[in-house]
Amino acid sequence: MEKIALLFIVLVLLTGCKSSKKGLSQEDQMTANAPAAGEVIQPAPSLPGEASDHVWDFRDATTWLLGDMTLGQIRDREPHMTWYEKEYNSTDYVPDTDIIEELKAIATDDLAITIVLGTWCPDSRREVPRFMKLVTEWGFPEERIRFIGVDINKVAPLGDYPAMGIERVPTFIFYENKIETGRIIEVPVTSLEQDTRDILKRKE
Repeated sequence: MEKIALLFIVLVLLTGCKSSKKGLSQEDQMTANAPAAGEVIQPAPSLPGEASDHVWDFRDATTWLLGDMTLGQIRDREPHMTWYEKEYNSTDYVPDTDIIEELKAIATDDLAITIVLGTWCPDSRREVPRFMKLVTEWGFPEERIRFIGVDINKVAPLGDYPAMGIERVPTFIFYENKIETGRIIEVPVTSLEQDTRDILKRKE
């Protein structure tokens, strides 16, 4: 009898180590997997050769980057480096060299840029690497670009974030002496480089 009781207790303890998500809606499952405020969850490292074969589901909240982040967290780490490198190196977007020269002629000493993105968002995964390609050719300092990650509700766990009024991502916000001078929302009106030039010329 004692052996049966002991076996029952062991089974109960083993069952209690698992948290079942059966019966939850897809939204509830995503919430259950979501990172805590300000937390960045890095997926388990891939084995050599595995990353290129793995197909990531960016709707999975454990892949999201939330709050302030560095470019390196996107550019240098999986699961994000694959989409970043692919779009950055793509020939689908080549900045106009004439407009790049115009950008280089504009004083940017007091300029700062904030990029609000969702790593789950296809538009962000397309436009952010393209913008950084523009930044490279333009020669604008990466250290004056702030990256903010949001969840699917466009929320970031930062005190100054609500005042930005973000409705769609990605959003590129340009600041001159900490005062907003313009923004590119989701997709450029004309092109990333032309929209950037037009915003910067407004302050001249």
